[in-house]
Amino acid sequence: MTTQQPIDAHTPAPSEPAALERAVVKHWKAPISYAVITVVAAILMVGLAREGDATLRLATASDFIQLPDAVMPVRATGGVVVLLLAALTALSFWATGTARRLGAWLPIAFGVLFVVGFLVWAGAGAMIPIPGLLFATVGLSVPLIFGAMGGVISERAGVVNIAIEAQLLGGAFTGAVVASATGSTIVGVLAAMVASVLVSMVLAVFAIRYLVEQVIVGVVLNVLVAGLTNFLYSSVLTANPALNSPTRLPRIRIPGLADIPIIGPAMFNQTIIVYAMYLVVPLIAWGLFKTTWGLRLRAIGEHPLAADTVGIRVNPLRFWNVSLAGAIAGLGGAYFTLDSNGAFTREMTAGLGYIALAAVIFGQWHPIKATAAALLFGFASALQQTLGAIGSPVPSEFMLMLPYVITILAVAGFIGQSRPPAASGKAYIKQ
Repeated sequence: MTTQQPIDAHTPAPSEPAALERAVVKHWKAPISYAVITVVAAILMVGLAREGDATLRLATASDFIQLPDAVMPVRATGGVVVLLLAALTALSFWATGTARRLGAWLPIAFGVLFVVGFLVWAGAGAMIPIPGLLFATVGLSVPLIFGAMGGVISERAGVVNIAIEAQLLGGAFTGAVVASATGSTIVGVLAAMVASVLVSMVLAVFAIRYLVEQVIVGVVLNVLVAGLTNFLYSSVLTANPALNSPTRLPRIRIPGLADIPIIGPAMFNQTIIVYAMYLVVPLIAWGLFKTTWGLRLRAIGEHPLAADTVGIRVNPLRFWNVSLAGAIAGLGGAYFTLDSNGAFTREMTAGLGYIALAAVIFGQWHPIKATAAALLFGFASALQQTLGAIGSPVPSEFMLMLPYVITILAVAGFIGQSRPPAASGKAYIKQ
């Protein structure tokens, strides 16, 4: 029988540097991803370099400050961008090898450089309107951001929200019908939020009360709402076009801010739903990490048993937070019919709910990071439209699949490490 010697103040502790060295886990996926993207950039911008110049238009005719167009030589710009990407890739390998953290500036700088280089390469001999590209990016990202915010809240509460697609689609349909029937777009927005809350409540009841597998419930809800809205569109809206003719929300131009070069027209000449998005994202980020509500929300998503032992009612709190997530996603649904399209069409969300869920994973279940991921997906879609308009040789099919490629890389963990809340997807049964 062995005895364990007591440890006192004079007992030598294990070597701390050695222990720390053993504890360090080096993740090489991000540097490898940078290296692969740098190689792709080198092939495109150097190996397949195009002749001529690309013109980046930085201002519109109505801007208070008129910035001159940026004329950039394609071949020289491509070479400089590739060299800078290679330098950042080497820095990433060095930081990973020495277990140093460089912060968020590295992926941001890497992404901006690659986008600039790609724009110049793809726009050789043409003019790319940067304000228009940014305006389209914001517009295409709004439903993704609202859906992602709903996903963040729901999954932080411990419920996997596969039903974001159903919440967006139900909100879009209800918002169009109610706004058309009442003549009020504000009432339509509120109705869209209520419809999405009802979808979320169905998810919450089956997942929390009846302990049904959450992913299955979400998929079934997506199919159910898609089928129901298709049936109502064919049987009701087609025969009564007046019920599908909502008045669009007016654009509200903010003087001064809308005159900021490049970003002003894209961000500050928008509708009330877009301005609501500017408030919702920071409010969720602040509330999640700075308030008692956020602390309890994260507790029931990470360790519900521990939360229960300190008096937090886990399942009721989960239920109401999933409902709140639905209300936020409903704003994204209202955007489709009351802002962007102006009418409801079959399956008009086109799978954006799944992209919003991917943005949640890409953003590591953090509101700000998820918003950045949604903006990235929106930018890829806007870029596809812009390149198609200028007649770029880049196949439109490639740009259409780009958001999904990014999604696969994000889920696979090549773009940062994503760890979901520990209790996400796990039903809690009170002991």
